[in-house]
Amino acid sequence: MGTKGREIVGVDIKKLVELLNKALADEWLAYYQYWIGSKVIVGPMRGAVVAELVEHANDELRHAGMLVERILQLGGTPILKPEDWYKMSNCGYDAPIDPKAKKIVDQNIKGEQCAIEVYSKLREFIGDKDFITANMVESILADEVEHEDDLQAIKEDLSQIK
Repeated sequence: MGTKGREIVGVDIKKLVELLNKALADEWLAYYQYWIGSKVIVGPMRGAVVAELVEHANDELRHAGMLVERILQLGGTPILKPEDWYKMSNCGYDAPIDPKAKKIVDQNIKGEQCAIEVYSKLREFIGDKDFITANMVESILADEVEHEDDLQAIKEDLSQIK
């Protein structure tokens, strides 16, 4: 990003890059959690749940790309080593050790709720200063809210199965 582009950010760029990298760590772990969950899942509504998990995994990967682009624009360096994902993550990773559909859906609801908190706090940090990052964060936050809603609807459907 050019000099003028950095001037208009209006927040501590080093802190912003750190927060974006923490969100990037979350996105990579969320991507993998969704992706591997879609491979190992068993139980009722498997096909519908797999389709939703794959869609969400693709969204998380797209979010990671958005975050990397912004980190680079801000003159920062994105996380370069996967082992740092665990160190920097806000939300962690919940391995699908129990592959039952209900359990995997519950794990991912928990992850989405954490992501909603992370992006809400990031949006508060930005305030009315960095509208470029704010727009990106709001777009990702909207996706995370939609993911939680989708998963809770699936959970409701699963609860109706006897």
